[in-house]
Amino acid sequence: MDSASASSLALIIVAAVLAPLAAEALRRFRIPGVVLEIAFGVVIGQQVLGLAEVTPVVAGFGNLGLSFLMFLAGYEIDLERIKGRPLSLATRGWFLSLAIGLAGGAVMVLDGFAHSDLLIGLAVTTTALGTLLPMLSDGGVLESRFGALVQAVGTVGEFLPIVAIALLLTSDNPGTTALLLVAFIGLAVAATLLATRARTPRVIGLMRRHLDSSAQLPVRIAVLLVVALVWVAGHLGLDVLLGAFTAGIIVRLFTAGEQAEAVGSKLSALGFGFLIPIFFVVSGMKFDLDALLDEPSTLLRVPVFLALFLLARGVPAMLFYRRELSRRDRAALAFFSAAALPLVVVITEIGLETDRMLPENAAALVGAGMLSVLLYPLVGFALHGRGTTADDAATPFESAAG
Repeated sequence: MDSASASSLALIIVAAVLAPLAAEALRRFRIPGVVLEIAFGVVIGQQVLGLAEVTPVVAGFGNLGLSFLMFLAGYEIDLERIKGRPLSLATRGWFLSLAIGLAGGAVMVLDGFAHSDLLIGLAVTTTALGTLLPMLSDGGVLESRFGALVQAVGTVGEFLPIVAIALLLTSDNPGTTALLLVAFIGLAVAATLLATRARTPRVIGLMRRHLDSSAQLPVRIAVLLVVALVWVAGHLGLDVLLGAFTAGIIVRLFTAGEQAEAVGSKLSALGFGFLIPIFFVVSGMKFDLDALLDEPSTLLRVPVFLALFLLARGVPAMLFYRRELSRRDRAALAFFSAAALPLVVVITEIGLETDRMLPENAAALVGAGMLSVLLYPLVGFALHGRGTTADDAATPFESAAG
């Protein structure tokens, strides 16, 4: 490793350590750690102090962190809790969000405000599930009926945009990509069936024996699966995030039962303790602060995009969940759904690399994403109320046909 990469990584790790300490010191303001990680990245990056740079090695660690964020988002999905009506409502809601986002993007394109309605439309349909899950868990909401609905919305809000990115943004031939996507899904289904059938007493015993040994075999297998599916997705011309997200779902199915909590704890430690903070700090280092601050009109785009996040994700929540939730909880669901950041960063980077997004819009979208994960969950918690009740946790969902 060259000296520039080594020194930059050292500073990135320092920023990653300072972020939770700063969050703790500012806990009365409930600032998410990811916002502070991005902010510290901006400070140490080339546009402020110039202490660290995004070398190829640093960029590689950042990409690995993003992949692990998507992996843990897939791993945290409890398909048994969200299947049926929650997943159906979330899917219908996402397509309405896409229609609203595309309409908003089209207006911006007509006004010369943006280059691509597709990029804007996709960006505002994402939900930061990986960022929301720790908040919902800490707030005592995740295990409730309401938490399952948020989880379903977040699952769809990460999976379908990833599929859309693979089909529409990273491919010159959507038809061929669609066929490759079908092939990848077939491979993922086969891997899922293999994972569930491989949970024999002998295999479970082997995993249990090496869970806390120096071999850490379940963790190594999980990392192998992430790398393998990311490689397969990339080799097929699909977005690598699709492979990471799918790997998380498969590993969760394989470790279902008594091992799930222990394995999940170790994977979370690897992800949130090391790799994922690097992604967010590096994202801050890449953030184009000059594009955001040079023109006052660019700053005005931030609240516009922030409002579009809420409009695109909030309207479906208010319309489709009238039989599921009270008006207050539907509003809370709208705000939780509108929290977006990781995939916004990915989409803006693709837009800049392909010259399909203005630098000022990329900066404004990321800025709005940062504000969304800072403000919208706070409003969501205030509307829903901290914690759950026994009635909330026990109430069954209506049937999909109901």
